[in-house]
Amino acid sequence: MQPSPPAFRRRAALLHSVAFAATLALALISGAALALPSEGDRAPNARVVDADGRELQLKALQGKPILIVYEDKDSTTQNQALKDALAKLTKGDRYRRGIAVAPIADVSSYDFWPARGFVKDAIREESRKVGGTIYCDWDGSFRTAYKLRRGISNVVVVGKNGNVLFAAEGALKPEAQSKVLDLLRKEVDG
Repeated sequence: MQPSPPAFRRRAALLHSVAFAATLALALISGAALALPSEGDRAPNARVVDADGRELQLKALQGKPILIVYEDKDSTTQNQALKDALAKLTKGDRYRRGIAVAPIADVSSYDFWPARGFVKDAIREESRKVGGTIYCDWDGSFRTAYKLRRGISNVVVVGKNGNVLFAAEGALKPEAQSKVLDLLRKEVDG
């Protein structure tokens, strides 16, 4: 016995709703629904810690422009040219003191014993190599707050006023790198 036309339509509508919900859930799980913060958005006050557990809340850096470079072990070379240019820019005291640089490692895949100890040691060693603190996002909360994707280099510039000035993911083209450096210079120089 076949269902009546109204019952058939209700079942079809129910199946359509279930399919839509499943598609939406899959998109959210895969990160496809994520979008970087937009220019002008208020930057979230997320927290990270260094390899020794010292906490940094981004709101503590307000008053300086903040350059966030968020990467994992597979994406550290994607924006090496930008990092090299930034190293040259911050050789002078004015920019070294005037810009808050926040390199953040997505180490959420290693947040279990005994891997955590090895990762802390590696982060300490890398921090010594670069001559600055690399912060750790152990639980992915920073990534979630900023709507960043895993496995890709993410670059965010937050102005002195706490608003996002720039956000991009992946290897930045030379014109985008220049924009980042110009924004930082402008924030420091006024």
